[in-house]
Amino acid sequence: MSELAGQILDNLNAAILCLDHKLRIRLINPSAQDLLAISDTRGIDCPLSEYLLNGQEIESVLFDALQTGQPYTQRKAQLTLLNGNRITVDYTVSPMSEGEWPMLTMEIQPIDRLLRIDRDEAVRIHQETTQQMIRGLAHEIKNPLGGIRGAAQLLADELGGKDLDDYTNIIIEETDRLRNLVDRLLGSNTLPNLQETNIHEILERICALVEAESPGLTITRDYDPSIPNLTADKEQLHQGILNIVRNAMQALTDNLVEPEITLVTRTERQFTIGTVRHRLVVRIDVIDNGPGIPEHLREQLFYPMISGRPNGTGLGLSVAHSIISQHHGLIEFESQPGCTVFSLIIPLEQPDE
Repeated sequence: MSELAGQILDNLNAAILCLDHKLRIRLINPSAQDLLAISDTRGIDCPLSEYLLNGQEIESVLFDALQTGQPYTQRKAQLTLLNGNRITVDYTVSPMSEGEWPMLTMEIQPIDRLLRIDRDEAVRIHQETTQQMIRGLAHEIKNPLGGIRGAAQLLADELGGKDLDDYTNIIIEETDRLRNLVDRLLGSNTLPNLQETNIHEILERICALVEAESPGLTITRDYDPSIPNLTADKEQLHQGILNIVRNAMQALTDNLVEPEITLVTRTERQFTIGTVRHRLVVRIDVIDNGPGIPEHLREQLFYPMISGRPNGTGLGLSVAHSIISQHHGLIEFESQPGCTVFSLIIPLEQPDE
């Protein structure tokens, strides 16, 4: 291979492998080494299946391509690496002749990030549509509630009898309760008061509050102290993260496990949220060892009035999602029994409106 061809291959973002007729690796570029966690020195002359836990599934496809001499493309294939990580890829296998035995060129494109971007954008659009619908409905409810309350007050003045006050008081109290519920559904109408904010100061305030509420809870901190201040509304961000942490705390308390929550902070570079690529974002992971999120709730988890607890209002996660969205961020989650992770991703610098 010429020097120029070697430089081009080494600088491709696509993962490229060349396999012989026994599916042993003959060539692997740096992108493939990073993607599959294979070093150049150890990978050469080794079967590709040694580096994949589901290697047998891939081998059958590769042998078919060798025998038929026809190229093959697989979309959204799952590869399981030796470290247990699963990656979603598109890959194309192209047979080629090299001496007596055929060989294969395999091009692999990781698409996990693209799928996540598409999924997050779809969720964001759905959430915005739902929020607009809820706002319209809430305003329609608030108008007659004000009339009912006013009429109940006038009725109380006209009746003038203390024995009837209980009835008018019930009308007024229940009207106020419904009005407060509608206000919570609407959320805050004020724009974030952006200022330099230290994320660890917010997290420590939350830890102190949660530890006071639940003395038996163990909170583990795994902070990155090098994270710079971010531009955010301190009080809103405090409320949003607190809602996520309380949600985890309630799941632990309700199911009588040894309760533990871990808070992790990290930064990530060149992170895409929606259609905007941010130079630097802060990632806050809230991890609990609870029973996990029921499968039937996962698609609607951030919708208002959706709760996995009989006495839950279903507003905590919805409010948190609204606050993080106002900061041009997003919330992701992964859940299985014994480990649920909510990840709040917020740009360190808010984009210009």
